[in-house]
Amino acid sequence: MKAVSVFARIKCAIVLIIFMSIPLLPITSTIGLLVVIFRPHWFKKLVDNIYADRDEQ
Repeated sequence: MKAVSVFARIKCAIVLIIFMSIPLLPITSTIGLLVVIFRPHWFKKLVDNIYADRDEQ
């Protein structure tokens, strides 16, 4: 695995764990709605980093 892919996966896991531990606001669904409606560049870059090691197979 590439280091970029592993780092992106760990970072996403940590952020989701933090969001799950703070149930005050539906943060995860709000971010999901933002991604679906606006398709931000940071999300495309994040997905590319997560699946960076898939190109080698």
